[in-house]
Amino acid sequence: MEQEKDIVEEKAEQPTTQEAPETPEKVPDKSDKKEKKAGEKEIKKLRGEVQGLEKQLEKAKADIAAAEDKYLRLAAEYDNFRKRSMKERESIYSDAAADCIKELLPVIDNLQRATEYTAPDKVAEGIEMILGSLPAVFEKMHITSFGKPGDTFDPNLHNAVMHVEDEEHGENEIVEVFQQGYSIGERIVRYAMVKVAN
Repeated sequence: MEQEKDIVEEKAEQPTTQEAPETPEKVPDKSDKKEKKAGEKEIKKLRGEVQGLEKQLEKAKADIAAAEDKYLRLAAEYDNFRKRSMKERESIYSDAAADCIKELLPVIDNLQRATEYTAPDKVAEGIEMILGSLPAVFEKMHITSFGKPGDTFDPNLHNAVMHVEDEEHGENEIVEVFQQGYSIGERIVRYAMVKVAN
């Protein structure tokens, strides 16, 4: 027993460090290399796609910026055009009125001069001269007169206030004009007031 005790003590005194058996390093085989190459190819492909998408994104951002700039410029141009048009529209009436009065001023001056005369024959002569100058003024202003005796009645131009049966005149013939009509281009300023026969 003593011997067994000594052996146990000897074992106890000896360090019991057991080294783990060495495992052999894993040697890569051909299938691992193929998988690694396939993975690298996939990574390269994905990186290429990402770079392509980044380029597309940059191009899209540039296109959006250009479109936004174009839109802002167009909006500013339209706003300027709208303001300019409003200003022109507001000035059209005053310009037209000024042009009209400018053409009529000589006629008004002549009428004022005619009032200075007391002799009836001179006044009548002056008024005739003034009336003779009016057609030239109207022509400058593109105003045409219509409604003369002998014209055919047209409801688009004439306003018949009287009707007479007269065999000397034709059907719908204007016999008398109470007020002449005037137009500017296609627009009727005043309808002619007339007496119509038959």
